Amino acid sequence: MSRTIPSKAAIVHRVRHTLEEYAIIVVYLYICFGAIVLLRTSVLKDAGLSYMPWGVAVIKALILGKFMLIGNELGLGERFAGKPLIYPTLYRSLVFVVFLFVLLVIEEVVVGAVHGHTIAQSVADLVGSRFFEMLASVVIMFLALSPYFAFRQLAGRLGEGRLRRLFFIDGTWP
Repeated sequence: MSRTIPSKAAIVHRVRHTLEEYAIIVVYLYICFGAIVLLRTSVLKDAGLSYMPWGVAVIKALILGKFMLIGNELGLGERFAGKPLIYPTLYRSLVFVVFLFVLLVIEEVVVGAVHGHTIAQSVADLVGSRFFEMLASVVIMFLALSPYFAFRQLAGRLGEGRLRRLFFIDGTWP
């Protein structure tokens, strides 16, 4: 079996494509998290509290964006490829929400360990006092990921660069 070594141009193209995709994911997630920050800020402001963690939204978008790239590379949720777009879109959204939720739980356990909590204490905090916050986060992530994956599925069916051209360059079909 012979192995082909990718050319330097192929490697540069792949790195560039991955960085572009990462940037798109991060910006998209930051907009979604930014909307949540605005909502929390307005609710807490009405209660007389100051709250504007824009840095947290950026960090979460950067981390979850990287996890999404990893999930894409692992081929998570690549089922129903030949079916109507609704099936692979909703399936990928669900699979990625579960994937990101598991990583979020791991993150909370690690943060808890840094603060001297046991795994049981960290999980109990998530399931107990913050359960509805976590549930809301999962639902919001599903709603945020669904359009993202819908556009990805559509772009895949249309072919390389066609959806981008339709949106940003020339809106005529085909």
